[in-house]
Amino acid sequence: MRLNARLLAAATLALALQIGAVGLAHAGAQAYEPLAASVQAALQAAISDRPAPELGFLDFKEKAWLREMSRRLASRMPDRSWRQGFLKTVYYEAKRAGLDPQLVLGVIQVESDFHKYAISPAGARGYMQVMPFWVKLIGTKNTDLFHLRVNLRYGCTILRHYLDIEHGNLYRALGRYNGSLGQPDYPNMVRNAWERHWYWSSELARR
Repeated sequence: MRLNARLLAAATLALALQIGAVGLAHAGAQAYEPLAASVQAALQAAISDRPAPELGFLDFKEKAWLREMSRRLASRMPDRSWRQGFLKTVYYEAKRAGLDPQLVLGVIQVESDFHKYAISPAGARGYMQVMPFWVKLIGTKNTDLFHLRVNLRYGCTILRHYLDIEHGNLYRALGRYNGSLGQPDYPNMVRNAWERHWYWSSELARR
């Protein structure tokens, strides 16, 4: 029994190290800021709205987008069914928040490198590295930040909130998202990932 307990402890430690190793140096650490009651209410409404529908992607541009993004993401997410479900959710949540889905993919690449269970040293969680204090501010106690749709909804809603605060200034909004406002490294990395790996337009689909 003592040996089994040691093996269990070793396995638990190995799992913790594996999960911790997923957290990246540039993972998000949004800073806590008190919210005005009206802003808090608006954000609560934004994250608690209806879940993403089952998207058929029947439109030509949507199907072309899904096909191309799936091709680019295949090396990081080999399972086609999971990959397409992930991309459909990214597309829906990004559009819902008024964001470019390719920008969101760039943020995810820099934040977590597409690891669902990433945890940063600051405690940020999931694909978009959402800080747990957001759950206390605008969520409910049972919120699971590792859940795909929940993580993307929070991440997109938070980035939209920062864009609104910064009057559309993406550089500053990304700095706020990462907790590094005024420093160029993070915004530049996201823009680089967005433009080099995920840039796409409907015009490309027609060539």
